[in-house]
Amino acid sequence: MIREDDFEERRKHIANLSDEELYKRFWELTAQVVDPLLELGYKNTTPSVERSVLLRMGVSSLDTQKIVQGCMDNGLMGHGAGHVVYVIAKEKGISIREASIALANGEYWQDAVAYFNKKKGGNK
Repeated sequence: MIREDDFEERRKHIANLSDEELYKRFWELTAQVVDPLLELGYKNTTPSVERSVLLRMGVSSLDTQKIVQGCMDNGLMGHGAGHVVYVIAKEKGISIREASIALANGEYWQDAVAYFNKKKGGNK
């Protein structure tokens, strides 16, 4: 099978562009491809991603599942499990590790829900 060379035909719309214009066009097209992916990443998450974030924060692998499940049970997945742990640590004046252990043991969930409900209402 021989492929026809249609390079000259396909490049007609960019043939008269300068190097600078080609560079700019490249990044514009790249943004068109990447921006929707970034938007999906910002607006969507999965339990697996959230467990991975928690692991990178130093949370015990045994506790990550409990924390992610707690986030799902309390409607907090949209805020991010790592964010929930961070907020509890900050609000309670404890370390990330202490907050993660407490959340894994079922503590502070009402505080987390109250915090994010308050934020949602615009009260800071």
